[in-house]
Amino acid sequence: MTTTAFTSAPRAAEKQNQLPVGFDLHGIVGIRLLNADAKDAAAVNRQLGPIRGQLDRDPDITIRFVDILPTTSRLRYLGVNEAAFTDDAFLILKGKHKAYVKVQIPFDQVGGPCEILCERGAPAVPLLIPIINLTALAKGILPLHAAAFRYNETGVLVTGWSKGGKTETLLAFASRGAQYVGDEWIYITPDGKRMHGIPEPVRLWDWHLKSLPEYWPQLSTSERVRLRTLRLMLSGVDKMANAKSGAPARFMQRVQPLLKSQQHVNLPPQTLFNQMPEQLSCTLDKVLFVASHEAPDITVQPVDPQVIAQRMVFSLEEERMDFLSYYHKFRFAFPDRPNRLLEQTENIQRTLLSRMLADKEAYEVYHPYPFEIPALYDAVSAVI
Repeated sequence: MTTTAFTSAPRAAEKQNQLPVGFDLHGIVGIRLLNADAKDAAAVNRQLGPIRGQLDRDPDITIRFVDILPTTSRLRYLGVNEAAFTDDAFLILKGKHKAYVKVQIPFDQVGGPCEILCERGAPAVPLLIPIINLTALAKGILPLHAAAFRYNETGVLVTGWSKGGKTETLLAFASRGAQYVGDEWIYITPDGKRMHGIPEPVRLWDWHLKSLPEYWPQLSTSERVRLRTLRLMLSGVDKMANAKSGAPARFMQRVQPLLKSQQHVNLPPQTLFNQMPEQLSCTLDKVLFVASHEAPDITVQPVDPQVIAQRMVFSLEEERMDFLSYYHKFRFAFPDRPNRLLEQTENIQRTLLSRMLADKEAYEVYHPYPFEIPALYDAVSAVI
């Protein structure tokens, strides 16, 4: 298929002259962008972090950007501006921040070599990280929702349910000199001996920065101004919301969650931790399972790693729910085109987790919420 089949005539020659853009995730998954303009490439850069570089092998995932995504028949819609399908293709229509996009994904091919067609201007390629994760899983690499760091020559994997304290544990140790490996997805090698991170942006909440003010200088001037402004606004809103009654108090009670949801910044790890992408690997020596509890103290105690393995099977299934929702829509459109890997992921993950975490030194860490992040370091450092 030629490039001109997917571009408008005035821009066809320009697109033909654009070189492919490569991304390489530790040699595990290779991604190649075709016909990407600067904005398209920048959008993928923001998703994957600084792993862009020469890809000297066939890509696992090809993303071809087009001016207008061609269709072979009328669109039939699934949901309101969510997805659609033609006689032979499935399209996603809702992207990041509910922006309208038009992206064709062959769900039955995910896990093996596949090509995604994406109309230009999307703020991000929908479902790119889950597609990368399934591609890694097909190769025997386990993608785990976790954070990881290296401290005192020890590689530490921090996992648990979403919002359980993984980022806080990473920040606590990084503030004491630990080497950042990853914060959102960690890729464990088939032998369970090494782990690799993906340098996605790290989300720092305002309460993180209050607890660890040493990270404050890493923010840009505009980010500091925005957070300080939100603090002042919330201070006034809180006073009015705490009034006994009245329409203004009820209105401010509705405004509070909206303002609080904006009290964060997203920083590239190379900015936050002053590290290069090639440093995002280490041995897997110890495992921390972190979660919050209602008690006021932080507790650390040994745990059987198989207990963690059994629990994380379902955490991974939860993290894949958005992807599975679209896969179910795809199966509705094309009942005769199953993805064999997707149909078996739970069992595959259970087997890999049990094998890779076997015999690892593991601990359960329970903490209150909110809490002072340095106290987490004080409690956990004794076992690292």
